[in-house]
Amino acid sequence: QLQLVESGGGLVQPGGSLKLSCATSGLPLDNYPVGWFRQAPGKEREGISCISTSGDSTNYMDSVKGRFTISRDNAKNTVYLQMNDLKPEDTAVYYCAAAERLANWWHLIVPGYKYWGQGTQVVVAS
Repeated sequence: QLQLVESGGGLVQPGGSLKLSCATSGLPLDNYPVGWFRQAPGKEREGISCISTSGDSTNYMDSVKGRFTISRDNAKNTVYLQMNDLKPEDTAVYYCAAAERLANWWHLIVPGYKYWGQGTQVVVAS
Protein backbone atom coordinates (compact mmCIF):
# COMPACT_ATOMS: atom_id res chain seq x y z
CA GLN A 1 0.00 0.00 0.00
CA LEU A 2 1.32 3.43 -0.93
CA GLN A 3 0.74 6.19 1.60
CA LEU A 4 0.79 9.86 0.62
CA VAL A 5 0.96 12.89 2.90
CA GLU A 6 0.62 16.45 1.61
CA SER A 7 2.12 19.50 3.27
CA GLY A 8 2.90 23.11 2.50
CA GLY A 9 -0.56 24.59 2.33
CA GLY A 10 -1.56 27.79 4.06
CA LEU A 11 -2.83 31.31 3.64
CA VAL A 12 -1.22 33.45 0.94
CA GLN A 13 -2.04 36.77 -0.65
CA PRO A 14 -3.01 37.01 -4.31
CA GLY A 15 0.11 36.99 -6.44
CA GLY A 16 2.01 35.00 -3.85
CA SER A 17 3.59 31.57 -4.03
CA LEU A 18 3.42 28.27 -2.20
CA LYS A 19 5.22 24.97 -2.68
CA LEU A 20 3.29 21.86 -1.82
CA SER A 21 5.00 18.59 -1.04
CA CYS A 22 3.65 15.06 -1.27
CA ALA A 23 5.72 12.62 0.76
CA THR A 24 5.14 8.95 0.06
CA SER A 25 5.95 5.73 1.86
CA GLY A 26 5.15 2.05 1.76
CA LEU A 27 6.12 1.35 -1.86
CA PRO A 28 8.78 2.74 -4.24
CA LEU A 29 7.48 5.99 -5.66
CA ASP A 30 9.23 5.53 -8.99
CA ASN A 31 6.65 2.90 -9.98
CA TYR A 32 3.79 5.40 -9.91
CA PRO A 33 2.70 8.40 -11.94
CA VAL A 34 1.46 11.11 -9.59
CA GLY A 35 -1.15 13.80 -9.93
CA TRP A 36 -2.24 16.85 -8.00
CA PHE A 37 -5.93 17.55 -7.61
CA ARG A 38 -7.92 20.20 -5.81
CA GLN A 39 -11.42 20.58 -4.49
CA ALA A 40 -13.02 23.91 -3.70
CA PRO A 41 -16.09 24.16 -1.46
CA GLY A 42 -19.19 23.03 -3.30
CA LYS A 43 -17.25 21.90 -6.33
CA GLU A 44 -16.08 18.60 -7.70
CA ARG A 45 -12.50 17.48 -7.32
CA GLU A 46 -10.48 18.45 -10.37
CA GLY A 47 -7.12 17.37 -11.65
CA ILE A 48 -4.58 20.13 -12.11
CA SER A 49 -1.27 18.47 -12.94
CA CYS A 50 0.41 15.11 -13.29
CA ILE A 51 3.88 13.73 -13.80
CA SER A 52 5.22 10.49 -15.21
CA THR A 53 7.23 8.00 -13.19
CA SER A 54 10.56 9.39 -14.39
CA GLY A 55 9.46 13.02 -14.34
CA ASP A 56 10.08 13.43 -18.07
CA SER A 57 6.44 14.07 -18.94
CA THR A 58 4.06 16.50 -17.28
CA ASN A 59 0.54 17.70 -17.94
CA TYR A 60 -1.36 20.73 -16.65
CA MET A 61 -4.91 21.97 -16.75
CA ASP A 62 -5.22 25.19 -18.72
CA SER A 63 -5.97 27.43 -15.76
CA VAL A 64 -2.64 26.69 -14.07
CA LYS A 65 -0.32 26.48 -17.08
CA GLY A 66 2.56 28.88 -16.70
CA ARG A 67 1.87 29.37 -12.99
CA PHE A 68 2.23 25.89 -11.47
CA THR A 69 5.13 23.46 -11.86
CA ILE A 70 5.05 19.82 -10.88
CA SER A 71 8.26 17.92 -10.13
CA ARG A 72 9.38 14.81 -8.34
CA ASP A 73 12.40 13.47 -6.51
CA ASN A 74 12.13 9.70 -6.53
CA ALA A 75 15.19 9.35 -4.30
CA LYS A 76 13.29 11.31 -1.64
CA ASN A 77 9.94 9.68 -2.46
CA THR A 78 8.43 13.14 -2.81
CA VAL A 79 6.45 15.02 -5.42
CA TYR A 80 6.17 18.80 -5.43
CA LEU A 81 3.82 21.42 -6.76
CA GLN A 82 5.28 24.90 -7.05
CA MET A 83 2.44 27.41 -7.28
CA ASN A 84 3.18 30.97 -8.35
CA ASP A 85 0.97 33.99 -9.03
CA LEU A 86 -1.79 32.50 -6.92
CA LYS A 87 -5.33 33.75 -7.40
CA PRO A 88 -8.36 33.65 -5.10
CA GLU A 89 -9.89 31.02 -7.37
CA ASP A 90 -6.99 28.71 -6.51
CA THR A 91 -8.40 28.40 -2.99
CA ALA A 92 -9.12 24.72 -2.36
CA VAL A 93 -7.99 21.60 -0.60
CA TYR A 94 -5.11 20.16 -2.61
CA TYR A 95 -4.59 16.43 -2.88
CA CYS A 96 -1.82 14.33 -4.34
CA ALA A 97 -2.63 10.93 -5.77
CA ALA A 98 -0.74 8.05 -7.34
CA ALA A 99 -1.84 5.89 -10.20
CA GLU A 100 -0.92 2.48 -11.49
CA ARG A 101 1.30 2.71 -14.58
CA LEU A 102 -1.33 1.40 -16.99
CA ALA A 103 -4.20 3.41 -15.59
CA ASN A 104 -5.62 6.47 -17.33
CA TRP A 105 -3.63 8.95 -15.28
CA TRP A 106 -2.55 11.39 -18.03
CA HIS A 107 -6.01 12.91 -18.42
CA LEU A 108 -6.24 13.81 -14.72
CA ILE A 109 -9.48 12.04 -13.98
CA VAL A 110 -10.17 11.00 -10.41
CA PRO A 111 -10.94 7.31 -11.19
CA GLY A 112 -7.51 6.98 -12.79
CA TYR A 113 -5.78 7.31 -9.42
CA LYS A 114 -5.62 4.59 -6.83
CA TYR A 115 -3.86 6.08 -3.81
CA TRP A 116 -4.78 9.41 -2.23
CA GLY A 117 -3.48 11.69 0.46
CA GLN A 118 -5.65 13.51 2.98
CA GLY A 119 -5.17 16.93 1.46
CA THR A 120 -3.72 20.29 2.45
CA GLN A 121 -5.69 23.53 2.54
CA VAL A 122 -4.66 26.47 0.38
CA VAL A 123 -6.36 29.83 0.90
CA VAL A 124 -5.58 32.75 -1.37
CA ALA A 125 -6.94 35.97 0.11
CA SER A 126 -5.82 39.49 0.90
